[in-house]
Order: sequence, then C-alpha cells, then structure tokens
Amino acid sequence: MRKNAIFYGFVGLMALSACSKHDPILPGVRTSIFDTTTIKTTNDKIASLPDTAFEMPTTDCPYRQDASNIIWAGERKIFTGFPTPNSVKNDAKPVCVGNYLYAGLTTGELIKINPHTRNIVWIADIYRASNMTGGASVLDIVSPIVIRGQNVYAGGLGDAFCKINAGTGAKKWCVEIGTAEPFIVADGVIFVVGIDNKLYAIRDTDGAAYWTTNIEKQKSPKYENGVIMVGKEKFDALTGNKIK
Repeated sequence: MRKNAIFYGFVGLMALSACSKHDPILPGVRTSIFDTTTIKTTNDKIASLPDTAFEMPTTDCPYRQDASNIIWAGERKIFTGFPTPNSVKNDAKPVCVGNYLYAGLTTGELIKINPHTRNIVWIADIYRASNMTGGASVLDIVSPIVIRGQNVYAGGLGDAFCKINAGTGAKKWCVEIGTAEPFIVADGVIFVVGIDNKLYAIRDTDGAAYWTTNIEKQKSPKYENGVIMVGKEKFDALTGNKIK
C-alpha cells in the first residue's frame, strides 16, 4: 500500500512538472511571460522611412470571435477559450494567413490554430507578469494583429506590445507598452500609440525605442510620407518632433 502511495505521488509530481510548461488556462505549449522592466530609448536617428506603411493583404477570413473567447465557423465552434469578468468592448477579429488563424483573447493570450483540425499550434502571453496579480487586470488584446512574413505583431491592454515568431510562437521581443489602437508597421520601425498618451517609434530589430513623444489623445494613427497623424496632431516620423 505504501509503495502504491509513493508511486502515485511520484506520478502526480511528474504531471505537475509537465503542466508547468503548459498554459494553465488553455491547452498547448505556452511561451514564457516576458520580463522586460523598462523601455530602452536609444535616441538614435531613423535612417529612412517608406512613403507608405505596410498593409496586410486582404484575405477572406470567414471566422468570428465573441466576447467569451469562442471562435466560430458559422454556427460551429472551432475554438473555446475562457470568458473573463474584466474586459472592454471591442471589434477584435481573427486574422487568417495561409492555413492558419491568429486571434487575440480577453485573457491576454495570442493564439495560432488550424481552423480545419481545431488544433492549437501555439499560445503566447501578451501581458506583463505583474498584471496577473490581484485578479482585476484587463488584459484584452484590442489592437488588430499584424502579420508580416514570419513575424506577428500584437499589443493589448496588459502593458505589452510584442513581436512573435509566426512559426513557433517564440517571442522575439516584448516591450511595456499598453495599446488600444491600431499600430503602424513601416520598414524597420513600428509606431505605437500607448495607453499612457505617448507615441512610440519602436525599432523592429530589438524593441528599443528610437523616440517617444506625448500626444493629446489616443487615436488611430495614420502615416504618409514620413508624417504621422494622431487625431489632429502631426509628427515628424524620423524625429518625433511635433509639426505645427
């Protein structure tokens, strides 16, 4: 009897050890939560910028998601997440690229799934670890997800903006910027409107900030010919200086 107790206790420990590598909320391998503490500002000059920003190709994505983190194909569920008591109203939509679907959840998780087999390919946390304490944090991934080549860009209200490897789900970098607006992906630079009323020019290679500047209101940014417009404000995209 004692041998059986020891055996089952050992099995239980092994199971807990295995679970530690997996998402406690959703099945599948989980990418570790990032540990960035501050945003590094380089004050380096941006060498050049394109006339227009990157735009994702228009693709038919016949899926929808609801506020309870369920993704639907018509009336059929292809993914069921967990509802959260704290969330904001938004128009988040899944993004389809190739044979896969990417979606941001109110639990602060970015998922990649095969909608035909309903298999989860990977899950990545898009939130700061300290936001999980207290149980009252709003972690919604609100900004539209952008996929460019083998990179996925995603940001949300959990004080995180991340660049993810599209194939593996591994984080290339994450920075402590909460965002509720669409962001601009240009060649080598991502422009992000933060919930702290700042506009950030993030270096694509490592997540460092070329510059940051204060804004009056959080609005969906627009970019053209080296100029960023946030609401009625205009900024020089190379320097962050306000254009009067």
